[in-house]
Amino acid sequence: MKDVLEEIVAHKRVELEMFKQLLPEKELYAKVEAILGGELPSMRKAIVESSTGIIAEFKRKSPSKGWIKEAGKPDIIPLSYQQNGAAAISILTDEKYFGGRDEFIVKARQSGVTIPVLYKNFVIDEYQLFQARLCGASAVLLIAAELTKSECRSLLNMAHELQLEVLLEMHSEPELEYAELEPDLCGINNRNLGTFITSVDNSFRLASLLPAEAVKVSESGISNPATIRQLMQAGFKGFLIGESFMKQDNPGEALAKFTEEI
Repeated sequence: MKDVLEEIVAHKRVELEMFKQLLPEKELYAKVEAILGGELPSMRKAIVESSTGIIAEFKRKSPSKGWIKEAGKPDIIPLSYQQNGAAAISILTDEKYFGGRDEFIVKARQSGVTIPVLYKNFVIDEYQLFQARLCGASAVLLIAAELTKSECRSLLNMAHELQLEVLLEMHSEPELEYAELEPDLCGINNRNLGTFITSVDNSFRLASLLPAEAVKVSESGISNPATIRQLMQAGFKGFLIGESFMKQDNPGEALAKFTEEI
């Protein structure tokens, strides 16, 4: 089977060169420097203090499912998530594979979203961290499967310099050594990014192997409130859920109903 992650990262490198021609690094960095300072909403704090820990995801499309909600509006759904109890929001910003854009975070913020927003993309270059900071994210996703440990450390340090928190995503036992980098949140992805096969058992299998003090987030394939209760018992504080909500007519209402059942 074709490795989807490999394909996405190869395309990301081409895309990045195009972005850098449209907005050179020097110009982007100057724009970001002008907005540094003040406080950004902390995703780690929001997850730790939340009774449900749900990171509700705005995802219009995926490589495995195609369009989930092509007409989903970034100025309506994320705000509805906030109004219905999400601890934080994840917004896909990859366009080719997930139908997202950086401007979706801008629009979400303009609509009134004040809670932490995760910039969810395939980050392989510090340029993307500056893009994330510029559009209004308060945290970024780093994926162990696409980075060496040294690259991950460098990106994590730069993210912190830009006042961004890091959700570091791991999927397999060998990748758990990346937790030594002490990210703000440790994510276990239940979806294999090479094959897109999903199993929540992955979170249960790896939970106890993470550092005891880590703020653990289970990602993908969660569709049942009972699963959240079991994951909480296994030590998870955060739960990233997208498709379960996005495929409903009203994702915000679906979130409210889901949290009531927890």
